[in-house]
Amino acid sequence: MFFVDMPYLSDFFKQTVRDGCIPVVGTEIAQKMGLYDGTNILSEEAAVEMVRAIDSRDLRIYTTSENAIGWIAEHLSFSDLPEKIALFKNKVKFRELMKPIFPDFRFLEIKLEDLKNFQLEDFPLPFIIKPAVGFFSMGVHKVTRREDWFPTIDVIVEETRKNKTLFPEAVLNASSFIIEECINGDEYAFDAYFNSSGEPVILSILKHTFSSDTDVSDRVYTTSKEIIEKNLADFTLFTDRIGKLAQLKNFPVHIEVRRDQGVLMPIEVNPMRFGGWCTTADISFMAFGFNPYQYYFSQKKPDWFEVLRGKEGKLFSLIVLDNSTGINVNDITAFDFDRLLSNFEKPMELRKINYKEHPVFGFLFTETREDNFSELKYILDSNLAEFVSCSDTVP
Repeated sequence: MFFVDMPYLSDFFKQTVRDGCIPVVGTEIAQKMGLYDGTNILSEEAAVEMVRAIDSRDLRIYTTSENAIGWIAEHLSFSDLPEKIALFKNKVKFRELMKPIFPDFRFLEIKLEDLKNFQLEDFPLPFIIKPAVGFFSMGVHKVTRREDWFPTIDVIVEETRKNKTLFPEAVLNASSFIIEECINGDEYAFDAYFNSSGEPVILSILKHTFSSDTDVSDRVYTTSKEIIEKNLADFTLFTDRIGKLAQLKNFPVHIEVRRDQGVLMPIEVNPMRFGGWCTTADISFMAFGFNPYQYYFSQKKPDWFEVLRGKEGKLFSLIVLDNSTGINVNDITAFDFDRLLSNFEKPMELRKINYKEHPVFGFLFTETREDNFSELKYILDSNLAEFVSCSDTVP
């Protein structure tokens, strides 16, 4: 069964669950998400009974949004699913889980109210600080110098105030933070699931490109034939180690890692979903023609040799149009999407988001020739202010 929740469902996902007769739990939120007529809706009561009755090895649950974690915790507490989710959703618990593989990795948990009393001498610089329960790079900061610490705290406090109402506490809770050592190397994000035997199946691999060493934003993720072929075997083995530690079966994940001289270090594992906002799974279909949602539900594996055929020299990118303008959202009157699209040689899909309600203007999926990476570099370096129109009160 699949769970749908705010903030977003793609048309591709809606079509997938309807045409594939995949049961969708009919929560109050699900009834407001614009699912297509003919979708197989499962009542909440029937969903609970199904979990009670079906062997966990045959039960496949997927969530489009971590907002659904609260429903699972409340209604499926008799199962081991909430405990499995907490192993990954809470970043402190996740680091504890990873200790057998990375015993020397340094991290600690600290409360929001204790940040100003934290002694920098107790942890080597540079380090990353982020909410222990977080989402979408919200509240993530890199501290490289002692003089950066107190200004960073001020920013964190303000972000906490602003983001408090955006997501439920099960998704974003900035009352507690994790401070951890910086992880070096190239960053990747990928979707996978553990099948009924606990075997990992990789469904995507995207390289996360940054504009600078201090950049921690989600702007450009790119997949290609070369990126997948170079990493598939190692990422599969790495995912298998995680699955064995947590004893996972029928469990979808979105994993972020860094690779430094061949060594893989996990950043985080997001449970019960692929990339948020129906992004990374959808781009796998746009780029390579297979449906990750259906593959998970049907326990299928991509034939990577076949799906990568003819994809030489092509880059497929997910561009997150996050509001990094520095302009108060209340002063922004419009975003020029036509001007944005004119900068790309082959846009595949543009998804406009209500930027008054969410910290993004939209998501853009593109195909780019490898020798035209400059168009991706351009949007990577832009704060997007050039595309917005503002009220007369903004100079």
